[in-house]
Amino acid sequence: MKRDDSQQHRAAHAVRQLALRFRSDAEDDGAQARLVGILSLPAAPRPRGVLIVTGGPQYRVGSHRQFVLLARALAAQGVPVLRFDLRGMGDSEGAARGYRAAAPDIAGALAQFFDAVPSLREVALWGLCDGATAAACHAPRDARITALILLNPWVRSSTGLARATLRHYYLRRLLQGAFWRKLAAGGVRMGASLAALRRVAAATQQRAALEDDAPAPALLRALAHFQGKVLLILSGDDLDAREWQSLLDGDPAWRAVAARGQWTQAQVDGANHTFASAAWRGEVERLCARWLQSW
Repeated sequence: MKRDDSQQHRAAHAVRQLALRFRSDAEDDGAQARLVGILSLPAAPRPRGVLIVTGGPQYRVGSHRQFVLLARALAAQGVPVLRFDLRGMGDSEGAARGYRAAAPDIAGALAQFFDAVPSLREVALWGLCDGATAAACHAPRDARITALILLNPWVRSSTGLARATLRHYYLRRLLQGAFWRKLAAGGVRMGASLAALRRVAAATQQRAALEDDAPAPALLRALAHFQGKVLLILSGDDLDAREWQSLLDGDPAWRAVAARGQWTQAQVDGANHTFASAAWRGEVERLCARWLQSW
């Protein structure tokens, strides 16, 4: 075993996994819930930690155990990491409220994180999909949050989905040789395909002037107010990532926010929404670790 590998092996074994239980107070009705989290604590924790904010029908393990493996990988390099169940999910109490009402749970997790790791001075919030959106919307509320790591942030709207589908599915299909071979062999129902395309185009036109494209406006306001660093990681093969990119391409306000000096953007080529393969997941881990060590 090489010396570097041996050192990393010892560091990984020096990480403790601690189960934590803490309180969250809902902002609207004052309802309390006891939440459950797992702290990956290095023997000598660095003053900058990572709080993983889950989203969707997820709990603290994550799809394909992504959150577990990420936490352990970062902790092996000295970064303390807390991952937890939002209320109503996993082992946490209460009724599920969704990402729009995640602020009290994130605040409760932050309080527990700083209490459990006295050497902690600042935190980066890490989130995937609507977990990323929840993290970004909460970040301006707490000065101890100095960074965001956002993977395929949730900016879903009917208009955005229609545009992304038109641009990144239908147009891409027209450039594929397999499509034209299938068409020549009579394997494509052109009438049905054109009807579907017209429906998508009509939906885009009809809804563009009617909807507020939430959650994009709230996310834009939060990111405009947040003065910390941001690492944006997009999947190469994901409609949510393409919706985000469409916002940057089509809206000067979004471009202005993303063009700030503290922003870093990366893409994992070929990856799906949840970075399901070991190679894609490993690339996310490397991107996060290098970025956290760069400042």
